Amino acid sequence: MKPSLLVLIPLKDASRASVEAAFDVVYAPDATARAAAIAGHGETIRAVLTNGTTGLTAAEIDRLPKLEFVSVLGAGYENLAVDHARSRGIVLVSGAGTNDHCVADHAFALLLAVVRDVPQLDRATRKGAWRDTLPMRPNVSGKRLGIVGLGHIGEKIARRGAGFEMEIGYHNRKPRDGSALRYFDSVQDLAQWCDFLLVATPGGAGTRHLIDKAVLDALGPNGFVVNVSRGSVVDTAALAGALTTGTIAGAALDVYESEPHPPEALLALHNVVLTPHVGGRSPEAITASVDNFLANASRHFAGEAVLTPI
Repeated sequence: MKPSLLVLIPLKDASRASVEAAFDVVYAPDATARAAAIAGHGETIRAVLTNGTTGLTAAEIDRLPKLEFVSVLGAGYENLAVDHARSRGIVLVSGAGTNDHCVADHAFALLLAVVRDVPQLDRATRKGAWRDTLPMRPNVSGKRLGIVGLGHIGEKIARRGAGFEMEIGYHNRKPRDGSALRYFDSVQDLAQWCDFLLVATPGGAGTRHLIDKAVLDALGPNGFVVNVSRGSVVDTAALAGALTTGTIAGAALDVYESEPHPPEALLALHNVVLTPHVGGRSPEAITASVDNFLANASRHFAGEAVLTPI
């Protein structure tokens, strides 16, 4: 008999078919279905598949008495009640490493788009404008790139920066063992040093509004900020103010505090590029994430150690 799995996130047909081959699936990808699924099937659920944004609360865990395995599909797990789950002995895994290249690619796409002003140039071209009527934009190559969060994704962003002959610095809670990159012990110092501040740190209470007014002031009028981590890391009101007053030159965000709704304070601004939290989404990344989940689940239910524990 296949284990019962509660899926709390939307899955495309191919991914859902792969998961259903291994589990008795209760599919609940929205709030209404989620509540009904827990109420109707909570007594039998042994595993949950979610993501960092959707999470799983302590109260929901308490309504799943047979729960023994929880997986987030991506790397983040900020809305998963980790401590409560561990107190129950529940095995927790993530999709760390499965979409790193996709996120790093998207981070650089955003950086290039906002620094070179690609969206505005596209609009102007469609209206018949020629280059002589438009302002020149700065290079990306050869500049200073500051990375907030030198994890798996941050390291891949750094490699891409090296390909652009950039000088690279980073901030973590502590220096990364073995890294030859320049370390800054505060985000504000990193922002003051760099031209481009690229945010790839985990979300959660510990990093909420890490990028605040003081950091944006330090980044300065020629600086750009890119966020591919979590919306909570950047203070949206402070960012809107900095962009409106020219405190910084521009911003590109794949994530924002108001998700899934776009940030109203930024929509009218021309020095912002926005995408709808798609940095980690590609056919290749989703396939790798689902395969990783299935491998972890198979090992767990076979009594083996999981591959990517939280």
